[in-house]
Amino acid sequence: MLTYKSAGVDLDVYAESMARLPGLVSRTFSDRVMRLDGGFAGLFSLFGGDKRYTAPVLVSCTDGVGTKLKVACMAGRHSTVGIDLVAMSVNDAICCGAEPLFFLDYVAMPKDAPDLLEQIVSGIVAGCVDAGAALIGGETAILPDIYQAGDYDLAGFCVGVAERDKIIDGRAIRKGDVAIALPSSGLHSNGYSLARKIVLEAAGLQFDSYVDELGQTVADVLLEPTRIYVKLVKELLASFDANVTIHGIAHITGGGLVENVSRLLKGGLKLSVTENSWQVPKVFEWLERTGNVESGEMARVFNMGVGLVLLVERDKASEIEKFLDTKNEKYWVIGEIV
Repeated sequence: MLTYKSAGVDLDVYAESMARLPGLVSRTFSDRVMRLDGGFAGLFSLFGGDKRYTAPVLVSCTDGVGTKLKVACMAGRHSTVGIDLVAMSVNDAICCGAEPLFFLDYVAMPKDAPDLLEQIVSGIVAGCVDAGAALIGGETAILPDIYQAGDYDLAGFCVGVAERDKIIDGRAIRKGDVAIALPSSGLHSNGYSLARKIVLEAAGLQFDSYVDELGQTVADVLLEPTRIYVKLVKELLASFDANVTIHGIAHITGGGLVENVSRLLKGGLKLSVTENSWQVPKVFEWLERTGNVESGEMARVFNMGVGLVLLVERDKASEIEKFLDTKNEKYWVIGEIV
């Protein structure tokens, strides 16, 4: 007699997985999360506490972690890729001046694995706490025959809010604006197909190999979580007017510095980057040399140490720099709009 279990899905193990999650997820809740025990959706109150809006606009973002997951699987480390999942979406949301409100996740795996799922969700929870977003929904899909043993995939979805007159859409950017770069924490979640090829094929290493030049194992370096910029940018926007002082914000992901900033630029404007104006982390130099990758290709694939770029009014740039100094925030002035 055939059963769902014989087809690859064990509902008892699934129930065990689900029982482990509520305690983790509740860490992300605020008083704006509306409880709906046993329901089929997550509820979030737009207005609550001291939150009042004049003309609120909902902002949505979605992303994944890419083949960084292969590194996590091969290294047997799964507790930080959830941070990456949250970061990729919430960092996009803040680029238009939105405050992340809540987050949803999708986890797909070949069979239920309660310990693995708990590790993954613990990372998602940590990312949501850092971003101030409530984790109010998710889906765990058990897909035998689609994913191989040891594999899984993640997708994340963020919803935020911005006042209509404070949305940062790049229209205020003009010639002479100063580009201020905030450092990344490493590769973030882009370029891992090339990074893995360099490590495994060009260098002939494994992810537990120690690299003297980097002072860490390959896995330590490549699994460094994506930095979440939400708290800093929220403080920045509370101190400086959107579209008056801060004309644009770019999240540097796939496509690198130039391509991501260019998405904001219109009317023939371009970013003129000052050569050697920021410190490129050793990991990028090591990947470039070890893989014999052209510098132009590196710049298109990786963030090269720059995670976020602020395009600011030239006359106000010094005030932005002073603000960042008070936060002990590292930054570089890397160019201007021409």
